Amino acid sequence: MRGVVLAGGTGSRLNPLTRVTNKHLLPVYDKPMVYYPIQTLVNAGIQEILLVTGGKNAGEFLRLLGNGRDFGLKHINYTYQDGEGGIAEALGLAEHFADGEPVCVVLGDNIIENNVRKAVENFKKQSHGAKILLKEVEDAERFGVAEVRGDRVVSIEEKPRKPKSNYAVIGIYLYDSTVFQKIRRLRPSGRGELEITDVNNFYLEEGNLTYEILDGWWTDAGTFDSLLRANNLVAETGANMIPTEELAGRPTSGEVAR
Repeated sequence: MRGVVLAGGTGSRLNPLTRVTNKHLLPVYDKPMVYYPIQTLVNAGIQEILLVTGGKNAGEFLRLLGNGRDFGLKHINYTYQDGEGGIAEALGLAEHFADGEPVCVVLGDNIIENNVRKAVENFKKQSHGAKILLKEVEDAERFGVAEVRGDRVVSIEEKPRKPKSNYAVIGIYLYDSTVFQKIRRLRPSGRGELEITDVNNFYLEEGNLTYEILDGWWTDAGTFDSLLRANNLVAETGANMIPTEELAGRPTSGEVAR
């Protein structure tokens, strides 16, 4: 399995902080934001990683990350997204890198307490399809929202005014190689972007979408409120920057995501 970190976008909700740098290079406590999704992949046992970025600050990622020595990696791959075509368009740039392998995709502003190794291992047993990770939140209307019945996902809506559940689709996705075919079928949404929710709904229509509930807290860091929350949570718990072998025996601090 290969890993993809999506770290493009303008970060307009964090203006004026993002006038001079990419959102994913902003600090979250004592490390740049982009360190956390990379560590999520490493903690899940994934060593082949592609970073997708864009904008005028793309070169700063190379200067910061190099070949991934801070994560015990021998190499990190990079690619560039022109414009603002959305999450699914950015993922589409990873097709050559994936080379027919399944991918674990992490949005660059997603920060979790524990790790997703179990979800990755369970997905490998699926052999095909997709898996999304969910977390119960209080402000579900900010996110893609999954309606679940038992062990099945029955619907996913993007930022609904009246959510059918409190289960947010967090920015960690597992896909088989057909994801790139599905991305080519997409048409821009009303926002002018290719939506990752539409990709997930393709899998849902095929009956090939599973889910797991994330253990421990989760937050994004794309608004001033969530960036502050991310800083506070990481300062209190250390997030997923703790080595994997230590995480195995570490108790969760509870359901903090909002």
